[in-house]
Amino acid sequence: MNKRLNIVGFICMLCLIGGFSTSSIAQKSSFENPVLAGDRPDPTVVKIGNYYYASATSNEWAPLFPIFKSKDLINWELVNYVFPDGAPDWARNNFWAPELAYDEKQKKIYAYYTARDKESNRLSVAVASAATPESKFTDHGPLVAQEYGSIDAFETRDENGKLFLLWKEDGNSKGQKTPIWAQEINEDRTALVGEKHELFHNDQEWEGGLVEGIAIFRKNGYFYATYSARGCCEITCDYVTGVARSKSLLGPWEKYDMNPVIRDNESWKCPGHGTVVEKDGELWLLNHAYNQEGSVYVGRQGVLQKVEWTDDLWPVFSNDEAYTRSKASLDFTDNFKKRLDPVWQWRVTQDIQYETGKDGLKLQASEENETLGTLLVQGTKSLNYRYEAIVVPVSNVEAGLAVIGGANNGFGAPVAGMGISVEGNEVTLWETINQKTKTIATQTIPDAKEVKLILEMKDGYKMSTSVDVDGKSIQVGEVQDVKHLVPWGMGFRLGMVAKGDKSSYAHFKEVTISN
Repeated sequence: MNKRLNIVGFICMLCLIGGFSTSSIAQKSSFENPVLAGDRPDPTVVKIGNYYYASATSNEWAPLFPIFKSKDLINWELVNYVFPDGAPDWARNNFWAPELAYDEKQKKIYAYYTARDKESNRLSVAVASAATPESKFTDHGPLVAQEYGSIDAFETRDENGKLFLLWKEDGNSKGQKTPIWAQEINEDRTALVGEKHELFHNDQEWEGGLVEGIAIFRKNGYFYATYSARGCCEITCDYVTGVARSKSLLGPWEKYDMNPVIRDNESWKCPGHGTVVEKDGELWLLNHAYNQEGSVYVGRQGVLQKVEWTDDLWPVFSNDEAYTRSKASLDFTDNFKKRLDPVWQWRVTQDIQYETGKDGLKLQASEENETLGTLLVQGTKSLNYRYEAIVVPVSNVEAGLAVIGGANNGFGAPVAGMGISVEGNEVTLWETINQKTKTIATQTIPDAKEVKLILEMKDGYKMSTSVDVDGKSIQVGEVQDVKHLVPWGMGFRLGMVAKGDKSSYAHFKEVTISN
């Protein structure tokens, strides 16, 4: 059996994540947002030579921290993962907010990230490094893990060239303020040195209970900081983006009196946590936001917008970005004959096993993931889609399609889902929450060498299921409302499910998603 993906395969593979023209930003009066469709929270972007590289939060879905590559900030390819084989040994969950930093002198890429330490149970800022963004990363482990938690790292140099690490102390988790700290870090990025310094914290009414996600860029003799405030991730989110500036990295910092500079508009909701990068002499911000239409069912998507300037040298944004991306560009097909497409993910807690080839995908079954079974998933990218899988039925394993979310919308809720599976000649519509599976409907079908399972979604949460056997379509159950399964901080995942004993395998020949 092949374990899910290897680094060599990534270096050789280019999986297109977009369908845009190749025109540069400077040559276009407009471009299609989101540039990173689907759930891509906390995006980071860095320029290395002629290319841009980006990453985003993974939460509990491995492989961890995707690496995207682009020539123009618009067309992105998935070329690697920081941790393609799953979590580092020390870390348990909450794989958030990667931040890429390139050291020109060392010719080395660093990937800072947040994860929860197994022993201390603290949210920790850690770092990994690689020779290039497309090569194998080496983890160096945690750098800081305060009692309230440390998240959202960002690397920068001060006005004297000293290297500093910035991060947020997660005081809001305990009803406290949220300082943004800066502390010198050694050039190997293996240890913090000296004393930490507070840059600022949430002290203005518009910031609400927190500030976080700081990113620094320099221009006009200032250090500028973009940062996020309020609530990022729930159905009732109210995230916004502010800016601050200082002549010196360690302050004093001045917050713009017209903050927030990015807030909800007609297309996007709860914008925040991004990185500013230069393109053709202009500065651009890649941040995340929920689409007003897709909301939490799709998740926080990567939105690109230009930095503009006031007469008194404050960075601001027009805040008029629209959702212009073609839905057809989001369609997906995988027949598994050459490999497993690297867009597929699995729970970070599972050692997943599979094989691909001319017969398709054989996915090892299990009773893991809160008894859902083995899950192989990818994020949803629109509200209305048709998800199909051609399955070879077997008598000792449930092979199916499912919408995967959480047992509730609370932080850290267990994984849960609803789906349609076939075992032998029995098709079942089911829901699994808190390790309890409820059968919603069943349908006996004629014996067949293969069947097509179909899951259709409307408005992001109205799910219908059917099966095609020998060209005949059979509805399975009534339309189901799945909004109660929306997970905290991320959109739904669409998954292949293999439930049964580990000695058995579900057999999928092809999967398609039509938006």
